[in-house]
Amino acid sequence: MTYRILVVCTGNICRSPMGEIVLHDKLAAAGITDVEVGSAGVSAEESGHPIDRRAENVLQNAGYRVPGFHNAHRATRRELREADLVLAMTVGHARALYRMMKEAGADTSKIHLWREFDGTINPAPNGAFGEGGPLEGQEKARSRPGYDFYTSDGVLDVLDPWYGDQGGFYGTLGVVERGADGIIAWIPKN
Repeated sequence: MTYRILVVCTGNICRSPMGEIVLHDKLAAAGITDVEVGSAGVSAEESGHPIDRRAENVLQNAGYRVPGFHNAHRATRRELREADLVLAMTVGHARALYRMMKEAGADTSKIHLWREFDGTINPAPNGAFGEGGPLEGQEKARSRPGYDFYTSDGVLDVLDPWYGDQGGFYGTLGVVERGADGIIAWIPKN
């Protein structure tokens, strides 16, 4: 049976496609073939756009194979229901995903933060919002409109490199790579 991972950021042009590509390549290098990885956003604002050119350049410079086509999109109800693991790049994305998954009738215990797997904190067995999770009891916390989509300044967030130069993408790639290694170690092996 195929294990499905969905990596999610704001618009699906920087962090989530970076996570998808790095995970895909690292899974292949580990000989793991029964895991499918996709990416999406919590917002539709970048729908139809390709991966950010800076993200593409950094990935290629690091030796990753960047597919010739990327079509940014907002996570669909089907993707959310079918995923076995939903990886949020920020706490805000996780909160948005919680609402989206509830509306889709999907299991919210599948939501985890990317940073749960990079050594920042330990992965929560029942998801980020579950008992003992880093976001337990914080499903509805928000400080202002748009906060869930555009804030990425906490210790549990993969910083958004979009606002800076290409150098920021190298920092994001380092966090993504460390998280990918932890995710591969954590997912069930068939």
